[in-house]
Amino acid sequence: MKLLIARPMTEAVETRARAEFDAVVREITTPMTQEEMVQALTEFDVVVPTLGDQFSAQILAQVPQPRCKLLANFGVGYNHIDVAAARAASIAVTNTPGAVTDATADIAMTLLLTTARRAGEGERLVRSGLWEGWHPTQMLGHHVTGKKVGIVGMGRIGQAIARRCHFGFGMSVAYQSRSPKQLDFPAEYIPDLSVMASAADFVVIAVPGGAETRHLINAEVMEAMKPTGILVNIARGEVVDEVALISALQAGQIAGAGLDVYEFEPTVPHALREMENVTLLPHLGTATEEVRTDMGHMALDNVAAFVAGRPLPNPV
Repeated sequence: MKLLIARPMTEAVETRARAEFDAVVREITTPMTQEEMVQALTEFDVVVPTLGDQFSAQILAQVPQPRCKLLANFGVGYNHIDVAAARAASIAVTNTPGAVTDATADIAMTLLLTTARRAGEGERLVRSGLWEGWHPTQMLGHHVTGKKVGIVGMGRIGQAIARRCHFGFGMSVAYQSRSPKQLDFPAEYIPDLSVMASAADFVVIAVPGGAETRHLINAEVMEAMKPTGILVNIARGEVVDEVALISALQAGQIAGAGLDVYEFEPTVPHALREMENVTLLPHLGTATEEVRTDMGHMALDNVAAFVAGRPLPNPV
């Protein structure tokens, strides 16, 4: 059984892959090209793709009878895979939910706090050598404790963020999702996204990517936010209309943004890069040794189940 892993993994994951399977680990970190994806579907039984590896209907159509029968995605998000087209080609798709929850929620809080308290701007000031010392009105930011957070999407990650906000910072929680959730903490369900955005001091996006959520956060939603409001995105870049976000920031419609993902990643608009009230991270959501190893093992657990003919642990 030939296995292709699309990007270098942690040592533990690569060691296991080579021990259990006839594994090839692609040695470069950029997304697979169209030619590579077609070749992978033709020459390998299983592929472990990840973010940026666009297994679209167009790519799948180029291989009418693929050797590959499983795309064991490394990551919880799988909007880069056309699942319907894969199923039509008799290719199963799995992902790695659960392993990413806490690390991604931690990054959401990092972005929220960094943007609210102007920590990135402050660090740049210190590094520049231009800091002249403390004074009572230096770099006044936004208080976080006791404020209201509005969370867009209340799945695993949204709930983990909400718990941190409620239990850690005494924040009141509102959320918008397709339906109310049974939660173990107090939270107000507001089905209208703009209404929720208008009530919140911080709006945190935690929905899956894909056609249904593309530009979910648009000009209308940002116009509804408070002028002191801060937008945080740890979901997928295309969930936010990036042009509308830049306009809202430039016009002072919102106070700031904390972003770990971008609409045309890895391209980040110059307009965002030059704004001091925007925190920019290079997609660090799951970037810890432990979490990336757990994700890799979860992907390989799906591969192992496939090889053994057992039910797949994490089908999508």
